[in-house]
Amino acid sequence: MDMPVIPLADSFEPAARTDWLALVEKTLKGASLDSLTRRTADGLAIEPLYPAPWAGSTANPARAPAVDRPWDIRAPIRQPEPSAAHDALLTALEGGAASVLLGIDPGGDSGVAIDSSEALARLLDGVLTDIAPIALDAGFLGPQAAYWLSAATKASPAAPLAFHLDPLGAFAAAGASPGPIESHLIAAANTAARLSTTHPKASLFLASGAVVHEAGGTAAEELAFALAAALGYAKALVRAGLSMEAALGGIVLGLITDVDPLVSIAKLRAARILWTRFTQVCGAPRPAAIEARSSGRMLTRADPWTNLVRLTAAGFAAAVGGADAIVLGAFTDVLGAPTPFAERLARNTQLILMEEGHVGAAIDPAGGAGAFEALTIDLARAAWERFTGIEAAGGVIAALREGLIARETDIAREAFAAGLADKTIRIVGVTEFVNPESRPAEVDTTVGAPVPGPDPRLPGPDSRCPALTPITLESLVP
Repeated sequence: MDMPVIPLADSFEPAARTDWLALVEKTLKGASLDSLTRRTADGLAIEPLYPAPWAGSTANPARAPAVDRPWDIRAPIRQPEPSAAHDALLTALEGGAASVLLGIDPGGDSGVAIDSSEALARLLDGVLTDIAPIALDAGFLGPQAAYWLSAATKASPAAPLAFHLDPLGAFAAAGASPGPIESHLIAAANTAARLSTTHPKASLFLASGAVVHEAGGTAAEELAFALAAALGYAKALVRAGLSMEAALGGIVLGLITDVDPLVSIAKLRAARILWTRFTQVCGAPRPAAIEARSSGRMLTRADPWTNLVRLTAAGFAAAVGGADAIVLGAFTDVLGAPTPFAERLARNTQLILMEEGHVGAAIDPAGGAGAFEALTIDLARAAWERFTGIEAAGGVIAALREGLIARETDIAREAFAAGLADKTIRIVGVTEFVNPESRPAEVDTTVGAPVPGPDPRLPGPDSRCPALTPITLESLVP
């Protein structure tokens, strides 16, 4: 049924830019119009007004229409004790999550303490992996964890698993690898090539820029690192026997969204433009698959309850930006392991955005808006320039070893610190609107018993690079 159009604006004279400029000049009382222009951490301009209609790029960065939900609500599971992790996993799926991101660490520091496929099978008992995909986060143990997951789900070969192999991200974060990083890349690619025949619907590598973001890097630097990692993984997969088309189809881009929705949305939209260009150059064009995670560096300890608003903004930006899967952390992550209450809030934030806010009803809600379109294109250009710079330096491994990427993140981090010092950057609850009566937030103090997991060391000398150590912006406050 056609709905009648109510001409609310017909009785008004058409607005002209000159009229707007006259009002602005009067309001600014002699100040320059440029004073209204904001700049991102990459130095990209965000103008106070853009022309309408916007005549932007013909490239469409939107995701494909969803078959069921507009995005995959992916719950992170990092409880160190296996039985607690099993309970949290089932609770997450029963509570609305569509998949889980399972951290694995035999030491129990950054994930569940398991050491075998049998232990992982017990952890996944009761999970229908055909409809509730499992994504892994295992660092240098990625190949072993991938084999464990393959064995634990051998009855479900069509399950859309996400092995999320990412040795380059682990290397950048740690500043060292147990054995040559090239060997870890080869081992991961060989593992992925073998498992791609057993699990044809699984994704293989996660080319993530998260390590750059969490160390203080800018959006363009994050995008460039993710793209450089993707190229490294694609080359390794081709050497392992996959076609370029299959290699690129097995790579997921990992990006971060934070409390700045404008930049976060533009970053995800820019990622799709970059991926289109990247895969065309590789001779195998295909759409991007993006997993967006909420920023850890934006979270504050001083008033952790304000993190709920930050996480909501990050989730909103990821959904509007077109992420295929969204991982929202808990508001207490900066303090310790989350309680079931904190995990429920993280899940329900996405459910409200999706089911009540209808954020995913449009494929590309930001499309056509001048600020988003201009920043998307500017970010894509800036990131592509940095990406080609990484390749000119010899590729992502060489750029890490030589400190090129670390120097860029250092500069960005120092700029954040300077912004906090001169109050051009503000943090609610820390530098502004401090709540002296902020209530403490509970965390889970359960400790998992370490297990003697496999040694990820490979033959040969360790590789080293300047570590991209994660920070919080709160810690940069003078």
